[in-house]
Amino acid sequence: MTEPNVLQAVPFLWVKNMQASLRFYIDGLGFTRTKQWIPEDKIRWCWLELGNAALMLQESIPTKIPATKLGEGVSICFQCRNALAIYHDAIAHSLTPQTPFVGNNMWVTIITDPDGYKLDFESPTDVPEETIYSGNTELSTPTQK
Repeated sequence: MTEPNVLQAVPFLWVKNMQASLRFYIDGLGFTRTKQWIPEDKIRWCWLELGNAALMLQESIPTKIPATKLGEGVSICFQCRNALAIYHDAIAHSLTPQTPFVGNNMWVTIITDPDGYKLDFESPTDVPEETIYSGNTELSTPTQK
């Protein structure tokens, strides 16, 4: 049996302000910067990891910023063991996630990054569809399917 050639798909996000994005992803969500490109003493590109997930960020060159709004219409879905833990961690780090809800048999926590990219953190649950999280521990326990 041969090894697969394609190993991973990693979203590549253009950002307007690398430092603001790094604060959001590293300080706010707990990502780790594992690779970077630093020409002229400024981070221009980096690879971030959270668990088994990864993202790449690259700062837009001021003269080449797209005319459309960055992040518009883009959602990145992270499959988690416990999306509610992400919600609580985000609040603890002064981020403003949406109140979690159950959709498609998963708890869904949505956080928007500084450039408008929508990050959905999702985990399986047996809680009824359309339940809105209230902090009740009984309702918040995700299940593995």
